[in-house]
Amino acid sequence: MAFSTSAAQGAGLPSQQHQALLAIKGSPGGQAMTAGLLAERLLIAPHSATELVGRLVDAGLVTRMTDPEDRRRLTLALAPKAEAVLNSLSRIHLKEIRDMAPLLIDVLRALCG
Repeated sequence: MAFSTSAAQGAGLPSQQHQALLAIKGSPGGQAMTAGLLAERLLIAPHSATELVGRLVDAGLVTRMTDPEDRRRLTLALAPKAEAVLNSLSRIHLKEIRDMAPLLIDVLRALCG
């Protein structure tokens, strides 16, 4: 977690915003993401999720769209800028995992043996 937080901050993204972008990106089965659903996924209060979404919109990372099936509901989508940030952070995370793999394997062997 410390590495992930540090990497996100290095990209100019607070950890909670990074987690929110990942939750939006990973919404299962094409399920529309809303601020309420985001609150559930991040285990935060709904008003906190609304404020978080506002910051993401202001940063140009997320867009709000009126749901065509229920015009009272706003859905969230990643903006191209967010996709670029997530791609960059994913590459950094994959490199860290590859670098740590031998150590992790040794630790697991020690625990199992």
